[in-house]
Parts: sequence; C-alpha cells; structure tokens
Amino acid sequence: MADEQSWPVEIRLKSGHRTLAVTYDDGAAFEIPAEMLRVMSPSAEVQGHSAAERITVGGKRDVEIRAVEPVGNYAVRLQFSDGHSTGIFTWGYLRRLGADREALWSAYLTELAAKGLSRDR
Repeated sequence: MADEQSWPVEIRLKSGHRTLAVTYDDGAAFEIPAEMLRVMSPSAEVQGHSAAERITVGGKRDVEIRAVEPVGNYAVRLQFSDGHSTGIFTWGYLRRLGADREALWSAYLTELAAKGLSRDR
C-alpha cells in the first residue's frame, strides 16, 4: 500500500503544542490534534493486548504534546502533558489518523457518550 511506504518529510508541533503537523514525501499533509493522538495512542495502556482490552480514554481535551522523539527510522514517541509517553506512532499509523481523522473522531465521540465519559473528565 502506498500509504505504508510514504515517509514524513516534516513533523512539527503547532498551536501551542496542541497539534502535530505531518507532511509526507508524496505531498499528503495532516494536522492531528494532541487530544486525538493521546486518546488513540497505540500504547498497550490504551489499546490493551487485544481488542477486548482496549479502553476508552476521556478527559484529555486540554492535553498537550511536550516532546516528539524519533524511534529508529519508522516512528516517533510522543510525550504528553499528562505523563503518557509509551505509545510508538509509526508513520503509517500517523497517516491513518490524519487521513481518517473525521471518521475516527466521530466514532470516538460516540464511544465516549455510550460509556458516559466526557472529553473534560
């Protein structure tokens, strides 16, 4: 798949550390909110070790990205203002979050509501 083979040419924080901007070598560019990155972190803490273990994370509306650290040549580790830093965001996963942002975010908001959770608590 072409998306899995594209590489980022620029990754930077924007909007007071609340947005990660990623531009790929094929010209695709995405701005992904810190809140979305935090609640959809690929970490075991969020995703679990199986689909049944995945948790819905609420209360992260005001989270910021404190640091972006390279992991080899395939990913970055993000450090968030709430202390979370265990997710490794591959280039392909970041691209999926950017490309499918609206659908993923809508599904997240629906899941929050169904579980009686809020973006604020």
